[in-house]
Amino acid sequence: MIQQQTVLKVADNSGAKLVRCIKVPKGFKKKIAYLGDIILISVKILRNKSKLTSKVNKGEIFKAIIVRTKYKKIRKDGSLIFFNDNSVSLLNKQYKPIGTRIIGPVSKELKYKFSKIANISSGLV
Repeated sequence: MIQQQTVLKVADNSGAKLVRCIKVPKGFKKKIAYLGDIILISVKILRNKSKLTSKVNKGEIFKAIIVRTKYKKIRKDGSLIFFNDNSVSLLNKQYKPIGTRIIGPVSKELKYKFSKIANISSGLV
């Protein structure tokens, strides 16, 4: 469960390291976002090695899709899935991923919502 002011890790190679959730759009008074939802984020910390070649700058606002959450999700077959951290992947205004690679596994549910995210990830769980 992600809400406003939540600090998240970035799972792609866009250049950002930590971001903060600004807003959870879609719906009237929606306050919590789950796995696969799109949120509005602000970049807080950049990766040290890629500060010069980074595709993003500190303080910029982007849309992001949630790829991993600590919150437990029960699938229709009864299995339970959760991850060790809360992570996002940055998107541009056309909802295309900014990074070219996603580090770590992502959920199978993203395969149906955003197939491009599933294709560039290292694995599906």
